[in-house]
Amino acid sequence: MVLGPRMARRTLLAAGLAVTAVGAAAAPAAASVPRRLAAPDIAGTGDWEARDPRGSIDVRGTAPDKIIVHHTATENAQDTSRAHAFALSRSIQDYHMDGNGWIDTGQNFTNSRGGHLTEGRHQSLAALRSGSEHVVGAHAGAQNAVSMGIENEGTYTGAEVPAALWESLVALCAYAVAQYGIAAGAIYGHRDYMATECPGEVLYGRLGELREAVGAATGAAVVHPVTWPLLRPGASGPVVVALQRLLRARGHEVAVDGVFGGATRRAAAGLAVPAEACYAAPVAEAGLFGGTAWARLAPELAAGDGGEAVRAAQVLLTARGAAVAADGRFGSRTVAAVRDFQAARGLAVRGAVDGVTWRHLLGVSGAPAR
Repeated sequence: MVLGPRMARRTLLAAGLAVTAVGAAAAPAAASVPRRLAAPDIAGTGDWEARDPRGSIDVRGTAPDKIIVHHTATENAQDTSRAHAFALSRSIQDYHMDGNGWIDTGQNFTNSRGGHLTEGRHQSLAALRSGSEHVVGAHAGAQNAVSMGIENEGTYTGAEVPAALWESLVALCAYAVAQYGIAAGAIYGHRDYMATECPGEVLYGRLGELREAVGAATGAAVVHPVTWPLLRPGASGPVVVALQRLLRARGHEVAVDGVFGGATRRAAAGLAVPAEACYAAPVAEAGLFGGTAWARLAPELAAGDGGEAVRAAQVLLTARGAAVAADGRFGSRTVAAVRDFQAARGLAVRGAVDGVTWRHLLGVSGAPAR
C-alpha cells in the first residue's frame, strides 16, 4: 500500500515511532540497520506532466550515501493543493532546463508546502524504489553522484517550516534511508558543501531534528555530523581570524582583524565553491564562504611545522579553551593541546591537525539544541 505524507505519519505513530521524537543516543552508524518502510505517496514525472529530458539520464548502479536538503528560494505560497505542487514542479523544470541549460530538473525529488511529494529528475522514483540505483542530478556539485537531492518549496531564511512540508520531508528521508541503507545522520544541507544560504537558516537549523526523526522512524542510530561553517559578510570572531591566517599562508596579504570584510571576501572568493544553481529562480549570493572550500584551504599540520596556518590552528584551539600561544610554532605545547582536543572530541589522537580535526576546530555539531 502506498502512503501519503499524513498517512505515513499515522502509520509510524501507530508503531510507536513518532516522526518528531528525539532519537536514541548517538552510536556508530553501522551499529544498526534501518528497518524497511512503506513508501510515501510520490507523484511521478508523468503525473505532473514533465517535459522529456534533453539528454540521457545518468543512472548509477550504486546507492547514494547521503541526502542533501535544499529550499527552492521561491515565495512561501499559501496554496497547498496538489495542483499547485504539480505547477511548481513544472516551473522548476522549466527554469533548470531553460535558465540553467540542464537536461532536466536538477533535484531528485520536490516537496511542496502542502506536503505533496513529486519526482524531480526522470527515473529518480524507480531508482529509489529499487534501493540499489541512483539518478545523478544537478543540485550539489561534486556530491551529485553520491547524494539524493530534495528541494523544499519556499524560502526558509526566516520563515517557519510548514507542518505538512516537515512531515513529508521526514517520510521521504526515512524511506530513502531505509531503501538505500544510508546512515540516519547522513542528512546534510546544500551549504555543507557549497557557498550558499540554501536551505535557509531556519530549515538548516532543523536538520538535527530531521536526522533524529528519521532515526526514530527507521530504528537506526543517529550520529550527527560536524560541518564546515558558513561565513557571511560582516562575520567576526576566531573563525574569521583563522580564515585570514590561512589566506595569508596562501600568500594573500589580508589584515588579521577578525572581520569578514571586503578584502578578506575577495581573497577567499577564488577558493569558494560556488553553489550549483539549484534554486527555482535566480538568486544572488555574493560574498559567502563555506562548504568544502575549507578543506582545500586548511593544510595538514604536524610537530615541527610553522607559519600562518599553525597560527590559525592555535587561534582555534585557544577559542576552544586550550592554553596555547598563537606563535606559529607547532611545538610540544601545541601537540599536547591538539591531542587533548582530539581526545575530548572522540577523534583519533594523533597530535597532528588533519582534515577531520580542522572540521571540528572550525565547525559546529549538527545535533539539535537540547
